[in-house]
Amino acid sequence: MGILTSEIPAAVEPVPIKEPALKRQYPGALVVVEGIDGSGKSTQLYLLKRWLEIGGYRIHFTEWNSSPLVKSATRRGKQRRLLTPTTFSLLHAADFADRCERQIMPLLHGGYLVLADRYIYTAFARDSARGCSPHWLRNLYSFAPTPDITFYFRAPLDVAVNRIVAGRPKLKYYEAGMDLGISLDRAESFRIFQERILNNYDQMIDSDHFVLMDGTVRVNKLQKLMRQIVGERISLQQFAPKKK
Repeated sequence: MGILTSEIPAAVEPVPIKEPALKRQYPGALVVVEGIDGSGKSTQLYLLKRWLEIGGYRIHFTEWNSSPLVKSATRRGKQRRLLTPTTFSLLHAADFADRCERQIMPLLHGGYLVLADRYIYTAFARDSARGCSPHWLRNLYSFAPTPDITFYFRAPLDVAVNRIVAGRPKLKYYEAGMDLGISLDRAESFRIFQERILNNYDQMIDSDHFVLMDGTVRVNKLQKLMRQIVGERISLQQFAPKKK
């Protein structure tokens, strides 16, 4: 059961789900944040990152869809609106695989605390909301190491959507889920798309051992709790600067 602080059928026959990669024997640790847009996850991870950096801890930060290897292809596909749900999903998977092999795994083996702003659960939630098979997605990312902690920041749909709409001059085409033909109104399409993603996240709370965080709680109070949970579940001393 998650920790509480304060919801498309496939086009192909289901295939057996591979179990996530077993936790490897490495000295590092992996902390992940997940949640829909506007849930506050990135703000909280940034604050945690700065706190650890100031303390001199050995950390590495990585974020979803940030590999330079596929960035140009993704950008061109978005600009020309050529991405189907499957090609979009495969581009994100290639991005993740590149970062996993070049950053995440080497640093975990090197004894670093890796902080990830969104992880494979983003693909499970978003890509299945676009119609990709959950079975196929689980197999696609079966090589990924299991996080030590997955924080799931959950805010009510209206709260999260209002935060995003208020801070964006215009919602982007794919961001709003316009490729799905849900609605001709971009704001309404975004809301429906986010609701699908939220429902998918909620279904993973128990099965993927999410630590549930209330995204409506004050930022400083939520950050205090986040630091407390990290300290309880991970031995931070092993990442602390060595005393001279």
